[in-house]
Amino acid sequence: MRTIAFVTQKGGAGKSTLASNIAVAASEAGEKVFIIDLDPLQSLVKWSKVRGESDIAVEHVPLAKLPRALEALEKKGVTLVVIDAPGQDSEVSCAAIHAADLCIVPARPNVFDLWASEATRVRVKEAGKEYVFLLNQCPPAQQNARVEQGAKALQAMGGLLAPLVSARVDYQEAARHGLGAAELNPYGVAAAEMQELWASVKRRLKKIPAARVEARPAPAKTESARPGRPKPAAKAAKAA
Repeated sequence: MRTIAFVTQKGGAGKSTLASNIAVAASEAGEKVFIIDLDPLQSLVKWSKVRGESDIAVEHVPLAKLPRALEALEKKGVTLVVIDAPGQDSEVSCAAIHAADLCIVPARPNVFDLWASEATRVRVKEAGKEYVFLLNQCPPAQQNARVEQGAKALQAMGGLLAPLVSARVDYQEAARHGLGAAELNPYGVAAAEMQELWASVKRRLKKIPAARVEARPAPAKTESARPGRPKPAAKAAKAA
């Protein structure tokens, strides 16, 4: 089982949208996916309720139960866990970083997000975790100078996932209907972006040595399906 976490110390970078779309793309590629929503807003829990399907389970897991939940999901045969962390520097986001095999740091092409990305990178490096940046909500018409500068800045800080993700209506419409872009419009550009992005994430995960994945540290402790879709993973909290 591999675990990815979308983390950033600034809100508005599109973590929940990216997490839901990556989960759908990975599921359609054959992964058994479980989403852990650590954000207090529980946007992905709400997305799941609108979705009304059980192919991709989504659960808000209490922080103290996170390590045991991950162990239970692995025993249940889940192959990919997607964690959506809150957009702030907190104990919860720190736990998401420690739980992940790969931290994905999304940023919009503006200086405020780039500054926040650097701060997040420092936090991830302190935890000894693998990370990569993702440039999100780029102007779709053309890769202008602002986008190019943002891409160069993130590359200089340690690597950038391909492709750059554009600001497209399909992402917003898909979220509104509890879908991923690949489901809303399978032959659209947004669907192709997410399929390519999942392939890029998968390649990154394969480069992480198995020993580092198995040595995942625990965080500090605190108190209607469509035909042909796979059966859901067991509830993490109950399994834990």
